[in-house]
Amino acid sequence: MKQRAILLVDDEQLIVDSLARELTCDGGNLTVARAYGGNEAIDRINNGCFDLVVTDLQMPETDGLQVLKAAKLKDPQTMVIILTGYADLEAAITALRLGADDFLQKPCDPDELLCRIANCLGKQDLQRKIAFYENILPMCSYCRKIRDDRQGAHGEGNWYSLEEYLDRVQGVSVSHGCCPDCFEREISSPLQNKGR
Repeated sequence: MKQRAILLVDDEQLIVDSLARELTCDGGNLTVARAYGGNEAIDRINNGCFDLVVTDLQMPETDGLQVLKAAKLKDPQTMVIILTGYADLEAAITALRLGADDFLQKPCDPDELLCRIANCLGKQDLQRKIAFYENILPMCSYCRKIRDDRQGAHGEGNWYSLEEYLDRVQGVSVSHGCCPDCFEREISSPLQNKGR
């Protein structure tokens, strides 16, 4: 696992400090920040960058669902694990519907939490890889046609010339001309060679 930033959130300082000690004993791959309540957590989320947030569900003033919403609003790819001392299936379902990536009942075993963290970060790696490849515009190396995957399954779109693609996607018409380098290479140099 590469270096990752995690935010631990609970209104009980003892729980946060204990989990932080456990998580930093894994060989130094996790950078752990602490927040002792939901308000502090949201401030840290808004002013920082975290790969994963582990938050208690039941906290005074600002609860774990609000922390979850703030984390996903800042970056939808931030993983969030909800911890709760209450075996409340309805709260778990609500958290998952709001985008929580996992749900664990307190007190949780540190090894189980580490396993869940590794799973979430693995899932995040895949999501980031998919997002990276989806942002690459596929172009044929030979004819320079562009594949438009917006209407169908990824990798199965129709191929269009650059002019057609720009017209379809951006509504831009293309005029053909010659840049100074091509003018020099393609037009000016052959004329100069003819004169010799």
